[in-house]
Amino acid sequence: MPKWKVFARVSPDFYILCCTDHGKPRFAPLAVHRFRLIAPRNLPEAQRFTRQYHSYEEIGSVPDRLRWCRLQMGLLQREVAERVGVTTPFYIDMETGACEHTPAAVMDRLAALYGVPVTDLLDGYNRFLYEGQARQIQAIRQRTGLSRAAFARKTGISESSLRAWETGRKTISKKCWERYFREKR
Repeated sequence: MPKWKVFARVSPDFYILCCTDHGKPRFAPLAVHRFRLIAPRNLPEAQRFTRQYHSYEEIGSVPDRLRWCRLQMGLLQREVAERVGVTTPFYIDMETGACEHTPAAVMDRLAALYGVPVTDLLDGYNRFLYEGQARQIQAIRQRTGLSRAAFARKTGISESSLRAWETGRKTISKKCWERYFREKR
């Protein structure tokens, strides 16, 4: 069997090889192709997801959708966090469901990275915030025909909190959203 050697390096990714076969020189091109292997870094986790979910559309929870998208792209949590401009612990909290609120700009960057509609990555609470808490709370109150003070008294919300939510100066907590506005959309 002939032993091939590098005859010339034409470029960083292209070489000419040569060998001697029965006293005759032979030449062959060698092109080195470099590409990122799109494969999950944690194979057991990816296999579990593949068995659990056969397609993205089957996934109901936002944390699982985030994990599915990341694994399909072969990215680490750290890499996703860097690309969307958050800390790794924050992104991990998003994938585990420990994160209650994610800023709209981060959700937009995640949706763009994963190539999915941003609404796919929002639970009810974050969708409420994303679509404009102030406008929605005002609309809910106005449908009742009550003034801010009357609505606050009727629901048991402090008038100052209601004012801060309606003006957007304060983000409503998930607990308050669940208690007062979840079912009223």
